[in-house]
Amino acid sequence: MNASAEELPGLRVELDNLVYQRGGAEFPPDRPHAFIYFLSIHNDSDRSITLLGRKWVVLHADGTQLVIEGDGIVGKSPRLAPGEHFSYNSYHLTGTNARVHGSFHGLDEAGARIFVRIPEYALEIPSPQS
Repeated sequence: MNASAEELPGLRVELDNLVYQRGGAEFPPDRPHAFIYFLSIHNDSDRSITLLGRKWVVLHADGTQLVIEGDGIVGKSPRLAPGEHFSYNSYHLTGTNARVHGSFHGLDEAGARIFVRIPEYALEIPSPQS
């Protein structure tokens, strides 16, 4: 396996939908805003790949940054042949507006390390209704 990962051409991530939800009693008081995101990972490359983990970077409007890394994607390690895609949803909790980006990483069919970037998107808390 290579020491460095390759950004695999043809592997791409799309933000399919982003839904805002104001939290209730179950949300932490310092992060009462939920953003539910729906993503699709498309393998338009010429290789089968297996996704093994993810890295998210959340840049809050107050200047703080949160980095989240882990194995799997919603508890799975999807294998995608050329032409296949994997869709899922999860969420971010925040107390401020934020910008989010990241990457998924894994292996191609030959065991080479690959990654695909998650395009940046905004978490914008709606203004209260007047």
